[in-house]
Amino acid sequence: MLVQSYANPGACSGACWSHDPAVIQRTSDGVYFRFSTGGGIEITKATSISGPWTILGKALPSGSKINLAGKTDLWAPDVKKVGNLYHMYYSVSQFGSQNSAIGVATSPTMEAGSWTDYGSVGVASSSSKPYNAIDANLIDVSGTYYLTFGSFWHDIYQVKMAANALTKGDNAAYNIAYNSTGTSAQEGGYIFYNGGYYYLLISSGICCGYDTSFPAAGAEYQIVMCRSITATGGFVSFAL
Repeated sequence: MLVQSYANPGACSGACWSHDPAVIQRTSDGVYFRFSTGGGIEITKATSISGPWTILGKALPSGSKINLAGKTDLWAPDVKKVGNLYHMYYSVSQFGSQNSAIGVATSPTMEAGSWTDYGSVGVASSSSKPYNAIDANLIDVSGTYYLTFGSFWHDIYQVKMAANALTKGDNAAYNIAYNSTGTSAQEGGYIFYNGGYYYLLISSGICCGYDTSFPAAGAEYQIVMCRSITATGGFVSFAL
């Protein structure tokens, strides 16, 4: 018999609340940095994963160079080290809109005041596109970079990036995960490698409005895991 339960949450102290958090450890000294949706992307740091977390300020206090609605209220940061720089990918959009773009900023330290915004990576969407350009996630596959993104509008896509990971390469985005029923979101894709497989995590289901009603059984917001022997496709979901 399979018994499912939830572990007690881990300890956290200091500024613990976060929306769409991205956590990364600085290689030079082991300090943890956390980046959160909202405004110009809030930065917090701590010497331990459990805190105490201290708010440093905003990565992009003036907002993004991308001239779209939502450029001062940035979403869904993803931070990876590329060479000697930390790259922060972020989304410019508004709730329910397909008029969106993915931007990138870099920093040598991740501290507040150290970020340089490059604007769009060349991935944008509108009503003419099959996807929505939000929720970016970068993965390094033996020195080749791929950016996974998407939400609703045909769900999860991926594009190969240029060698510096600041812009997309000369190639089209392709669909790597799709819920054909089209009745709920698949979004927030995240890929990691372990033990011979690339694992794709997706947030799936009805995310919002729980203060007024609940979704039907099975349509609740949940995390789906898929895996493939390559980072670029052939993902198959499986039971945990």
